[in-house]
Amino acid sequence: MFTHLIGRIVNSLDSSPWGGATGRGISPAFHQATPRALYTPDERRRRDASPWTIVQGVLAPAQFVVFLVSLCLVSRYLSTGLGEHAATASIVTKTLCLYAIMITGCIWEREVFGRYLFAPAFYWEDVFSMLVLALHTAYLAALLSGALDAHALMLLALTAYATYVINAGQFILKLRTARLQNDVWHTAGLGLTS
Repeated sequence: MFTHLIGRIVNSLDSSPWGGATGRGISPAFHQATPRALYTPDERRRRDASPWTIVQGVLAPAQFVVFLVSLCLVSRYLSTGLGEHAATASIVTKTLCLYAIMITGCIWEREVFGRYLFAPAFYWEDVFSMLVLALHTAYLAALLSGALDAHALMLLALTAYATYVINAGQFILKLRTARLQNDVWHTAGLGLTS
């Protein structure tokens, strides 16, 4: 009885879309079903009506531009030893941009999917985003505490940036999936726009 109760609690909290890989049973219907659409029609309408969709659409490319500038400054510092302050300022700016996009992304996810994080449609992207956020935060903590010298801080920033690039790729693939889904819906005559 106790095991059954714990199992019910865990299953109610677990939103991983990969039940079989996590040891949970999967229903026989799973094997016959088509893959879940990224958005239901209601979620798509909420996404299109949310002002946070536009905010995310502006912040994502802005953060990428800040990332590219910062990457150049960090690379310059590591190769020449020049521009430590500019590189440091750019990393802090990139981290603040990350915080802004994470906070507004959580609000967006709540409006569209009804939860702040780990909605099934973006589960793995959110999981990896936590690693990206942790590494950027570790950079700030090390900078403020003086725990690492400038060279080690720049290497930590590059590690954080590598995870950011992977995470950005995950989200770009999801955007592509959403566009393909929209094309299918449009072809089927549902008339929904992306």
